[in-house]
Amino acid sequence: MNKHKTMKELQKEVDNYISQFKEGYFSPLAMTARLTEELGELAREINHHYGEKPKKNSEDEKAIEEEMGDVLFVLICMANSLHIDLQDAHDRVMHKFNTRDKDRWTRIEEGEQ
Repeated sequence: MNKHKTMKELQKEVDNYISQFKEGYFSPLAMTARLTEELGELAREINHHYGEKPKKNSEDEKAIEEEMGDVLFVLICMANSLHIDLQDAHDRVMHKFNTRDKDRWTRIEEGEQ
């Protein structure tokens, strides 16, 4: 059975994983570097799949999905280490989009979809 996890469950799962190691979480600066590194790997995969830069024959095939998972893992690590609830962060961002930016984009009218 494939149960969908809440953001809180994802954050707890990552925390449980990291907590088993003496080193614990990296510093925020180190995690920012890791996040940048993982984002670069995701960008490379996107470029290979949708851009003008095909892979070399010697390069391994990595899924975009796997690279997004790596970005998410590091982002969760960073949030956990800074005691940030990502669900709350998401809710704040959605509130901003639904208030400040509500008229920024052209809405799809009923029946257009």
